[in-house]
Amino acid sequence: MSEKRSWTKSLFIGAWTTINFTRKFILNLVFFIILFAVLIGLSNTSSDTVKVPNDSALVLNLQGNLVIEKTYVDPAEKFIGEAIGQNQENPEILVRDLVKVIENAKEDKRIKALVLKLGGLGGGGLDKMRDVADALTDFKTSGKPVYSMGDYYGQNQYYLAAHADNVYLHPMGALIIEGYGRYRMYYKEGLEKLKATVNVFKVGKFKSAVEPFLRNDMSPEARTANEAWLGELWSQYKSDVAKARNMDVSNFDEKMEQILVKFEAADSDFAQYALQNGWVDALRTRNEFRNEMIELLGESDDKAGYNTISYGSYLDAITSPITIPESSKDKVAIVVAKGTILDGTQKPGTIGGDSTAALLRKARLDDKVKAVVLQVDSGGGSVFGSEVIRKEVELVKEAGKPIVASMATYAASGGYWISASTDRIVAEPSTVTGSIGIFGMLTTFENSLEYIGVRTDGVGTTDFAGMTPTRALSPGMKQVIQMNIERGYKRFIDLVATERNMTPEAVDEIAQGRVWIGTQALELGLVDELGGLEDAVNIAAELAELEDYDTKYVVRELSEQELFWQNLMNSGSSMLAGFNIEPRKSALQEIVSRVDADLKQFTQLNDPLAAYAMCLECKID
Repeated sequence: MSEKRSWTKSLFIGAWTTINFTRKFILNLVFFIILFAVLIGLSNTSSDTVKVPNDSALVLNLQGNLVIEKTYVDPAEKFIGEAIGQNQENPEILVRDLVKVIENAKEDKRIKALVLKLGGLGGGGLDKMRDVADALTDFKTSGKPVYSMGDYYGQNQYYLAAHADNVYLHPMGALIIEGYGRYRMYYKEGLEKLKATVNVFKVGKFKSAVEPFLRNDMSPEARTANEAWLGELWSQYKSDVAKARNMDVSNFDEKMEQILVKFEAADSDFAQYALQNGWVDALRTRNEFRNEMIELLGESDDKAGYNTISYGSYLDAITSPITIPESSKDKVAIVVAKGTILDGTQKPGTIGGDSTAALLRKARLDDKVKAVVLQVDSGGGSVFGSEVIRKEVELVKEAGKPIVASMATYAASGGYWISASTDRIVAEPSTVTGSIGIFGMLTTFENSLEYIGVRTDGVGTTDFAGMTPTRALSPGMKQVIQMNIERGYKRFIDLVATERNMTPEAVDEIAQGRVWIGTQALELGLVDELGGLEDAVNIAAELAELEDYDTKYVVRELSEQELFWQNLMNSGSSMLAGFNIEPRKSALQEIVSRVDADLKQFTQLNDPLAAYAMCLECKID
């Protein structure tokens, strides 16, 4: 017996020793990784600043999506991730940074050419790509050439490439222009098999955000609306590219019959197909392109064979590490509202009812701020959160400060709600807006649980008690929720009617959850004029009767801890950053990602009354 106890004791001590060792090893490993990252960052602060070589090419090796505001990433996590060579999962490029780089390079005598390498560029919206394209067009007025060299061009990548003087494609590469589409996954039959009960409450025959949970296909109403705005967006894309390439707008192959004829004539070669269509100027291997650049700029010890500086390095070079004090001029403040609208306080990249309202309040209370621009890039979300922000918009106006909405890629549903009360609404021609409608959705699993032998029972003092996902909604409760949704829709209609000087009946005609593109919204009276952020700033300044002024972004202030890690990251990021491109996802991973994204759109929503003004159908495939 004593031997058995001794053996058990030894086993326990051995297991505990192993666990304890593993714990200490992991903690020490994490500690040394952080220490190593800090030492590298600190050592890099004393090194020389980034040097821009003479007679060099600025290489815009862009990675990620174009955005008007970056999604918040914890500075400590980002710094450590870069220290161990871990690439950011969803990298983003701030549009105003990219435009600043191109504008600066135009005047920089050290920069002799600009090279677009767009293999890592995702998308971000036609409005954002148009801003960058305008900067490229302006750059060319300097007489410096712009080259685009790619192994493969997707539709968004080609939009920017088309604005180069010389568009090159690898002989083994491809250029695919797909057009715009809106395809979603539909879960009705799958949910029925899981015996889940989806309770949907909505107003508006075009409000198709919840269709995937009620149908197995797209409704006729949604199909009609989507065809209309996608067709207008596609026309804008074709017009912009055709103008940049000096080709006819009909030179886009939309029918499979003509694609097959041309593809066969190109000997079934994608690169030759692009060349014969006039989409690219020439086919170049990497070595051929390198030799052309050496001939233009001269040979160097740079690994490219000629002097280059990357986008990130050049941005660091032209960005002062010292915080420049604000001028004494009056200000037009810019408040960015980007992402899904949620209740409460949220980090940048998501709109919080309280946090975005706080930014507007900060601008309102700043004596140097004489006007405000609310830059909106949102398909909406929480009705409650939207109203909290809109109320703060009204307070800005009551303070005597004009406020103008600048609509970016999206300003639909809740995005339109928060814009409606501004003094003027400026939309991009490609802005996806409207979608004036309300919905609510609650999923219960009483049948799913009953199928496996689990039931819910109990007592409550009122008919409201016991509302959980494990119990079916009572008919009365369904009626209460539907009445609240209908009341929310009427509130939305009345709001738009009042602010746009229209009748509720006229608003209802163009509402019903229907999506409109910016040019259509102008014709319908939903926006005041077409233009971008700069136009909105000029209008705001004019309304405030300002002549000499500066612009100022109003942003959330970082904590001391966040500032420490951000400063450390800024000092060491150039040395630590990885350059590997994330591998493309497999087909199965793509499907899983789409399902996860669909579910995440709903699971993150937190309106206290489960009422949402949200345009999920606005997303473009």
